[in-house]
Amino acid sequence: MAHIKAIIKKKHYRTEIIAGKHTIISDEPVVEGGNGEGLSPFHLLAASLGSCTTITIRLYADRKGWPLESCEVSVSINRENGTTFFKKDILLVGNLTDEQKQVLLKIADKCFIHKILTGPIEINSSLI
Repeated sequence: MAHIKAIIKKKHYRTEIIAGKHTIISDEPVVEGGNGEGLSPFHLLAASLGSCTTITIRLYADRKGWPLESCEVSVSINRENGTTFFKKDILLVGNLTDEQKQVLLKIADKCFIHKILTGPIEINSSLI
């Protein structure tokens, strides 16, 4: 179970996100009224999907002993008529066969964040 704390004080939209001993900053762009001091929540969501995908591909390739030198995932998110569309463009670098690349493409959709975003989601909010 992940536990993240997001804290916003008097710096308008600037938010400190704390996970254990790590802290990152989220903010809205200046054009949206923020100070542009960190990734927007929208970009953080895309970053979560992209990083989870690259990690999952790396883990699988390492386990198989495949010559994957690097993996780059570009994520775009688009909203149309109430539906959210995610697109992942994946670049695999290394002396991989076409078959290995196709397997890694399928593995990309097995990352934990991909599964969360494509499965049923329930969000409960409460005041403490």
